[in-house]
Amino acid sequence: MKKFSNIGLRMTPQRMAVLTYLEGNKMHPSAEDIYKSISKEFSTMSFATVYNTLTAMKNHGCLVELTIDPDKKRFDPKISPHHHLMCIHCRRILDVEIDYHLASPESDFEIIGNHIEFYGICTKCRRKKVPKAEE
Repeated sequence: MKKFSNIGLRMTPQRMAVLTYLEGNKMHPSAEDIYKSISKEFSTMSFATVYNTLTAMKNHGCLVELTIDPDKKRFDPKISPHHHLMCIHCRRILDVEIDYHLASPESDFEIIGNHIEFYGICTKCRRKKVPKAEE
């Protein structure tokens, strides 16, 4: 929780619930996922509170907004460099902890970071024999 103390928001119980939900969360939830989970305890909380808290966290570098899922924004509280893998059927996202070192194809650029997105079909979906997505 200490890493979220500088995001510039008054720490209400609702905002603390968002932070608690994200602490150590590896599921890469959307704002909707977080809202659905937390609103069970805080019935008067608005979706805007969740979204604004996430935006403030992202703007202060406490959270990464993922673009891997074209259907919705996902959030990752793990800000250290890593990559992602998403199942194209169930939409589950996993962290990929492999470090890729790439040489710049342009001599006047120095690469300072990268983020690679992988897509595939997870074991559960393969067992269900889900047909492959058409391209």
